[in-house]
Amino acid sequence: MDVQALMDIATAVSKLKMYPYFDVCNYILMCLMVREDNAGSTGGVTFSRKHPFACWVSSMLLCFASSIIANILVGESPLLPLKSNQDILTATAVWWLINYCPWDLVYKLVKIPPIKIIIYCLKEVQRVHKVHHGVHHAMKLFPGSYHLIVAIGVIKGAGYYYMRIAERLVRGIWSPSSHELLVPGFVTKSCALATILFILERKGIVDAPHELIYFGVVMFFINFRLAAVMFGLHDPFLPFENLICSVFFGGMLDALRKALGLGSEETTAKKND
Repeated sequence: MDVQALMDIATAVSKLKMYPYFDVCNYILMCLMVREDNAGSTGGVTFSRKHPFACWVSSMLLCFASSIIANILVGESPLLPLKSNQDILTATAVWWLINYCPWDLVYKLVKIPPIKIIIYCLKEVQRVHKVHHGVHHAMKLFPGSYHLIVAIGVIKGAGYYYMRIAERLVRGIWSPSSHELLVPGFVTKSCALATILFILERKGIVDAPHELIYFGVVMFFINFRLAAVMFGLHDPFLPFENLICSVFFGGMLDALRKALGLGSEETTAKKND
């Protein structure tokens, strides 16, 4: 591909407006997440019929999760993301169509694999936009505090994972052992990497056009989303994590102690008791 053509495409992607198409795809996936979680715990569409308000509240919490949590972290009102009537009405329309459309037409439509893949791809474009916006905003508020900037970038890109406990609680489900901090997923890790890359770019350490970096991150997210949907690839970081844990977090030492027949420190302590 011609370099100028690539730059034109990258520039166009970096300037895309998120409303309405990309935001609608986000709302679709969040409402699907709530509906399918309900199906797993209460059987089909029963919950949305019996508790429509709770279903709506939990769906809105996921739809605007990243902005709500990020606002709390930076000391702003968590209600600010909900002030736009346009956004709330759009998300509500999507919620109604996913849960109450006659003959379940919309739900069946968005579950068709080619359509769902398109929705996933558009969602990944929006995710990168949120991460970049989070980095831009956080670097103004906390210049030099890179741990805070990374945290806000991750929340902006993967906030709905961290909202799951609250939105499930709205639906009467308490699942404290399943939160994202216990077992961070690929989305959290990739958002952290994207945040670090954007920080390095803004600090001038990565010397490349912003449009190309942004476009590269978008393609990275889309490619791995497609790999997850089509080939079942969920977390390519696991081998590296296992190696790091073995070297730096006691795994190698525990294996050595076991090989020498010494057992773990906890086991030795119990025997002494």
